[in-house]
Amino acid sequence: MEGPWWSATPAGAGTRAPTAARVPGAPTPLLLRPDGAMGEYEPKIEVHFPESLPAAKGSTVRLECFALGNPVPRIAWRRGGGLPLPQKAALRKAGGVLEVPDFQQEDAGSYECVAENSRGRNAARGRLTYYAKPHWVQPIEDVELAVEDSLTWQCRAGGKPTPSYRWLKDGAALALEDRIQVENGALTIANLSVADAGMFQCVAENKHGLVRASAELRVTASAPDFSRTPMKTLIRAQVGSEVSLDCRPRAAPRAVSSWRKGHAPLRGSESKVKLKKTLESADGHGAREGSATGVF
Repeated sequence: MEGPWWSATPAGAGTRAPTAARVPGAPTPLLLRPDGAMGEYEPKIEVHFPESLPAAKGSTVRLECFALGNPVPRIAWRRGGGLPLPQKAALRKAGGVLEVPDFQQEDAGSYECVAENSRGRNAARGRLTYYAKPHWVQPIEDVELAVEDSLTWQCRAGGKPTPSYRWLKDGAALALEDRIQVENGALTIANLSVADAGMFQCVAENKHGLVRASAELRVTASAPDFSRTPMKTLIRAQVGSEVSLDCRPRAAPRAVSSWRKGHAPLRGSESKVKLKKTLESADGHGAREGSATGVF
C-alpha cells in the first residue's frame, strides 16, 4: 500500500500540484503463519513526511497518510503543540486524507499522522510553512505637483517573506541621489523640477513572485495667474470697519505675495491681508476711497 504524501494546490486551480518528494522507509516484511494466513503486526508507515512543505496563501493543502498493518490500522490526525486542527479542515478517504482549504498563516505548523491497531502504533510528522506572494496594501497613484515642491510616494505591499522594493522611471531603474531617496519602499524627491516628471513604477517582490504599480508624476511651472481666482475690484465698507482682501493666484512654484495701497507698500506678505480702519477719514466724519494691490 502506498505511503503518505502531501500536496498544495492553489485555490481555484484546475490541476493538482505535484506531490512532495518522498523518503522511502525500509520494506515491511510479511509474516505468514504455518496455516498460510498472514500474521498480525503493528502499523508501518511506508513513506516519511517531508520535514518541511511550503504552502501558498489561499491554496488547498492535502496531507495523505497510508500505512500497512494487520489488523488494518486506524488513521488519526493532530497538530503539534496541542493545537486543534483548523475548523475548516476535512477528513476524506476514511481519514487517510486531511484537507486544509484556503491555507493561511495560522494554519502553518507541525502536523502528525498516527496509524494504530491492536498490535501497536506508528506516527509520521511534518511541518507546513506559510508563504505569500506580494500583494498591494498601498499602491501608488498619479500626482501633480509644482516645481520646488516635495514628493513622497508610499509604496507598501504584504507578503511572506516580507517583500523588497525597487523603483523605475520611464522603464529604467531610478537613479538615487541626495534629493531622491527610497526608504522602506517610500520614494521621496525633494525640490522637484520639470525634469522629474514621468511614469514611475514601484516593484515589490519576494522569492515567490512580484507585483508592479505604476503612476504618473506631473510637475507644473507657471507664472501667477488670477483667471481662476480673481480679486474683487470694488469692496464697499463702513467707516471704522475691517476689510479683508483675499488674493490667491494660481502659480507654480507657489507665489510670494506683497501688498501696496496705491503706490505705498503695506506690511505683511500673506495671501490674505486684513486692513483695519484704513477707510476712516482724517477727521472721522467722511469716507476716504483707496485701493490695495497684491504684487507677485
